Amino acid sequence: LWVVAVPIGNLGDLSPRAKEILQEVEIVLVEDTRQAGMLFSRLGLGKKEFISLFDHNEKNRIGLVLDLLQRGKQIALISTAGTPVVSDPGYMVVRACRDNGYNVVPVPGPNAPITALMASGLPPQPFTFLGFMPRKVGDKRKTLLEFADIKTTLIFFERKNRLQETLEVASQVLGDRQCCLARELTKRYEELNCFDLAELNEQDLDLPGEF
Repeated sequence: LWVVAVPIGNLGDLSPRAKEILQEVEIVLVEDTRQAGMLFSRLGLGKKEFISLFDHNEKNRIGLVLDLLQRGKQIALISTAGTPVVSDPGYMVVRACRDNGYNVVPVPGPNAPITALMASGLPPQPFTFLGFMPRKVGDKRKTLLEFADIKTTLIFFERKNRLQETLEVASQVLGDRQCCLARELTKRYEELNCFDLAELNEQDLDLPGEF
């Protein structure tokens, strides 16, 4: 099983090794098969057999993946964008493959949390990646309270329509910390906006894209 990172925006970020492997494998596991087909077409990787792997079917896919590997198939696990398993499905399949004696080979590359950290100017060590923030205010508060007294850089994903609310909760729970909003990374309208949480009311958060 090849665990392959794909671009988060700029197609030029696909590594030569990743491209070679994706050209050679027979089967690709991915959350969204339609978007994967479009990505492979844009990258000139040829047609593949795509098998959907998302949160609600991953457990049921394990038997199929193990059977395909037993039959000698070469399989790649990718995300719709970026590095697989990081805030995406896949870790249960990876663990099952390792537990059953199959090689799991990571092919590193683009990763949105690390890309944001690289250009944020925030302390890189230690950092904690929280994935997607919870939707409910109470759950957001509970998540952030664990880090109120721990000075680690926190990295998380948030959608535009919940960004204001999440940052308001962060300001209340964490106090006046430095903040960097990174959106549309490696794409045409890439932007990183850094400020103190105390300045939140002065920021324009009505911007497209995921943060």
